[in-house]
Amino acid sequence: MSKSLSPGDRKILFVAGGAFLLLVILGFLFAPASNTGASSATTYSAASEGAKAAYLLLQETGYHVDRWQHPFSSLNPDSNTVLIIADPAIIPNGKQKAEVEQFVSGGGRVITTGVRGARFLPEDSSEYNEAPKNPWTEFKALSPSAVTRAAPKLTLAPHAHWSGNLGIGLYGDDEQTVVTHFRHGKGDILWMASATPLTNAGITQPGNLEFLLTAIGDKQRTHVLFDEYVHGYGESEEPERSHPLMTALLLQSVVLAFAAILTFSRRSGPLRPLPAESRLAPLEFVETLGGLYQQAHAASVAVDVYYQRFQYWTTRRLGIGNKATPEDLDRAVRERWGLHDDKFLATLQAAAAARYQPDLPQKEALGIVQSLYSYAVKLKLFPAAKEKH
Repeated sequence: MSKSLSPGDRKILFVAGGAFLLLVILGFLFAPASNTGASSATTYSAASEGAKAAYLLLQETGYHVDRWQHPFSSLNPDSNTVLIIADPAIIPNGKQKAEVEQFVSGGGRVITTGVRGARFLPEDSSEYNEAPKNPWTEFKALSPSAVTRAAPKLTLAPHAHWSGNLGIGLYGDDEQTVVTHFRHGKGDILWMASATPLTNAGITQPGNLEFLLTAIGDKQRTHVLFDEYVHGYGESEEPERSHPLMTALLLQSVVLAFAAILTFSRRSGPLRPLPAESRLAPLEFVETLGGLYQQAHAASVAVDVYYQRFQYWTTRRLGIGNKATPEDLDRAVRERWGLHDDKFLATLQAAAAARYQPDLPQKEALGIVQSLYSYAVKLKLFPAAKEKH
């Protein structure tokens, strides 16, 4: 038998509904224009990791500088145009990478940072570093050039390094190169291990301002473009069918309305406590990280990160150089540990090549990581991969 709402219940329901509607309106009006984090080197951020100071400084010193908020297909190859891709928040697909290559080949210049920035380049020899003990490190010049003459030293966070013989190493130490320069077609590319010289906090460090101004070039002829498209600003290549914020608000309204109806329902039967969730393993972090890789379609990055870890522990245990190729690893494991598995070399080669495949299918990436993990268990490389008894 149904029971009608009392005047007091109606009053509570109306007040709660009005408050919820007010919160929805305020949330829509004051919602941020973008979900770009303050930790990225965007010219809209005044945080220590932002690049607003560099953008305003170049403007005030007479440079022709703009924020680029369009797809790469709109870039016009020009020897006097410098495109700065600092700490990008996206992984480029094949089309975007080809458009950047077309810009450079036609005479454009690109300054980019980190392993994510290197993903946009026609040729990529960047590798992650383990977390440095000192976030900022001072590096000396390695090769004579106009840039190193203006800034004999440079300060940045060595989050990555440039391996191989591609390009000319400008800054680094005896173990790694953190700034490199190379030509491609009619244009040229400058890669840095991190965006420290561009950030609000890092631009004041020794050598960084001189480096930045010399790397950009003549202020009378150079047109500087800070790429904000890679930070989520500007127009999209595909029109949105519906605003995601409005969709989320609609779903929240339906859920809360259903919850308000259930609040006034009557229930019978014993109350039973919910079963306690096991906290033996902190899987929240793993699930969150996996969700980020899946949302960014960055399966190749996930494979590359795990392969770097596998390679680090294998070379450390074997006592060989940390730049060993898959063939070197396979030969050393066969000779030292007696692992005679014909699929081992193929797995290593597939993992090493994943970093050059931004469109790597998730199913294939999962198979590579699972194979690497099974070999890590067999070889007992690190505690996380040891068999449980």
